[in-house]
Amino acid sequence: MGNITPVIDFSTELADLFDLKGRVAYLPGGYGGIGEAIAWGMAIRGAKVVVSGRSREKAEKLADRIRADGHDALGICVDVHSVAGINASVDQVVREFGPPDILVNCVGTQREEPLLEVTETAFDEVYRSNLKSAMFLAQAVARRQAECGIKGKHVHLLSVRARLGLRDRGYSAYCSTKGGLVMLIKQHAMELARLGITVNGVAPTFVYTEMIQHVMDNPEFKQQLLERIPLGRIADPKDVVGAVLFFCSPASDFITGQILYVDGGITASQ
Repeated sequence: MGNITPVIDFSTELADLFDLKGRVAYLPGGYGGIGEAIAWGMAIRGAKVVVSGRSREKAEKLADRIRADGHDALGICVDVHSVAGINASVDQVVREFGPPDILVNCVGTQREEPLLEVTETAFDEVYRSNLKSAMFLAQAVARRQAECGIKGKHVHLLSVRARLGLRDRGYSAYCSTKGGLVMLIKQHAMELARLGITVNGVAPTFVYTEMIQHVMDNPEFKQQLLERIPLGRIADPKDVVGAVLFFCSPASDFITGQILYVDGGITASQ
């Protein structure tokens, strides 16, 4: 008797690949340029979105706009430099919406200082924001997911600077912490795999947001940047949103420990 190939109903199997309906998504740092786009993208796909950051006002204003459009959203305050504060923020997510199915860590900062002038204060600030906070945000969310048997999703925002240095610029703290985050993602993926929790990262190049407007106002720098990107343009926030939605959705259930570079081909050519 030969092997019997299972009959798969693709019309059913594929219908909900990108559906986030009813999922609770926690987005620390989610009111920045890229974070806001991600928050909207997840809400539109049906997730209950909790946005947090140092500014309660900014988080609540974004949540208000998302709710006004007919979606479930909440804005809360968190100081990601405090492990107790991180834990308290996750507790608040649980109280308001239930345990988080999804973590999208949008937290990040940069303090540009040339190597010979790097200060301990600035380096420590970047480390606490970019790497230490990622560790303890992931821990707080994973603990809740493990307690509730949730096969969750963790997605961290990185940068192409996790893989490439930047010539003649003071990026020691930024590059080293984003590079460290790559290995944190891989390690968390290995430790959480047995629980069915996936951990991945999305690493964009420059993205058109208010944050980089001052850079884009420099015609010479902008032209040099465009010449370096094989696809010939700078990323739009929706380019990043698509990658994040993929990692948060059932479409990526068999993918963990990976970094997706949203960079127009830069890392393929350097």
